[in-house]
Amino acid sequence: MACQGEKRYTYEDCKRTADWLLSNTKHRPRVAIICGSGLGGLADLLKDQVAFEYGRIPNFPQSTVVGHAGRLVFGNLSGTPCVVMQGRFHMYEGYPLWKVTFPVRIFHLLGVETLIVTNAAGGLNPEYEVGDIMVIQDHINMPGFAGQNPLVGPNDDRFGVRFPAMSDAYNQDLRKLAHTVASEMGCSKTVREGVYCALGGPNYETIAECRFLQRLGADAVGMSTVPEVIVARHCGMRVFGFSLITNKAVLDYESKEKANHAEVLEASRQSARMLEKLVSLMVQRIERNNNLA
Repeated sequence: MACQGEKRYTYEDCKRTADWLLSNTKHRPRVAIICGSGLGGLADLLKDQVAFEYGRIPNFPQSTVVGHAGRLVFGNLSGTPCVVMQGRFHMYEGYPLWKVTFPVRIFHLLGVETLIVTNAAGGLNPEYEVGDIMVIQDHINMPGFAGQNPLVGPNDDRFGVRFPAMSDAYNQDLRKLAHTVASEMGCSKTVREGVYCALGGPNYETIAECRFLQRLGADAVGMSTVPEVIVARHCGMRVFGFSLITNKAVLDYESKEKANHAEVLEASRQSARMLEKLVSLMVQRIERNNNLA
């Protein structure tokens, strides 16, 4: 397991990992998808698959969370060359954020132009229901307020600038596309748009914390995604993200409800088909628009 004092990877280390992957598959992905808890079925939609267990890939961390398979899968989705992470890494697993986000730098070196991030999240907005999809409009990086940021440390200009802007972290055109596709699918009533707040985890939030986050303007809360988005934008990738609302935040001290990971996985499983179709159609449109550009 990594520790905070461990020597971080250099550009050359990242390049060696990317070159290893390129030498072991003919796929040249333009879209990368990171699957959250219970959403790894997206990889099963890929045609002409080439899959690598994380343990085989040089320098790659290992996923330790139930619901995260721990495979990197290359293939074609709706005719578009993609790479899908079945399982991501988290700060609460003991990894420093530069290691949590290592795969995103690899995607950049593989030639990926668009990153799609997915997660399971708790609904803070009282209008949200379990099973809703929240298109991420913006985020609140709570660990970042305490100096936990994947860009801390020396900056390598070959990846990106020292002070990247985050006011446009989530691509507006891709957010609009998601709503268009959802409307065509007939599920627009369950597709929301809001602000995702990232916490460190692994415990779920207290009632006081949930009330505090609501007042900050957060619509959903989780334990991932934001570090990956920061690094993707640092590398110049377009980013689209969505949260599957798998539980409603407990806001009443009289409530007997408790968040638990098993329920998160079950809610993810029940909504998986709709999510898979939404992402598949989005990737198809992204490729079509790129060809028309």
